[in-house]
Amino acid sequence: MKKQFAVIGLGRFGGNLVQELADLDVEVLAIDIHHDVVQHYIDIATHAVQANAMDESVLKSLGLRNFDHVIVSFGDNIEASILTTLLLKELGVKEVWVKASNSYHQKVLDRIGADKVIHPERDMARRIAHHITSEKIIDYIELSKEHSIVEVYASKKVANKTLNELDVRAKFGCNIIAIHRGEEVIVSPSADEVVEIEDLLIVIGHNRDINRFEKEGV
Repeated sequence: MKKQFAVIGLGRFGGNLVQELADLDVEVLAIDIHHDVVQHYIDIATHAVQANAMDESVLKSLGLRNFDHVIVSFGDNIEASILTTLLLKELGVKEVWVKASNSYHQKVLDRIGADKVIHPERDMARRIAHHITSEKIIDYIELSKEHSIVEVYASKKVANKTLNELDVRAKFGCNIIAIHRGEEVIVSPSADEVVEIEDLLIVIGHNRDINRFEKEGV
């Protein structure tokens, strides 16, 4: 069975999320309190519904407890975000992800049981900062405050060497978990895999170790 997703709040972030999920051909329910906004997503989402997400009876009637993921994406309406999150968790929704406006908002969301708190603007700012300050890092995904995944260009320094010869884990404490080569992605490459010039090395590890690898290893 396909996973079912619901997005509550169809602002800039929520609306784009619905579009992306629809493009991935997954079932997505789009919910917003404003009729004109909902109309825009009728032909994009699997279903689009005008509803007040702060009404427990409405959430029950929509069957949200049966969805795999519900993403709460209100703009600056922190009260609505918190109350909706609380209701969804009380209904027993498996995964509730919530867009936070600031760190105080996140603290409340963490306390009431949000499964993941999203900071789109902050996260994008970090990705851009890592990209523009390094000629080698192409993309950056934060896993936690201390751990990340990055895409790093393979330079002449590492080209034509096997992963065993590079021994990145022993020397730098991070791991190459995949290699992006043209249209191909080599997942869990073997120790005998030879790195080619301009491969994209997908590296996971502690931020400190990744930074050292980026500066000294490639």
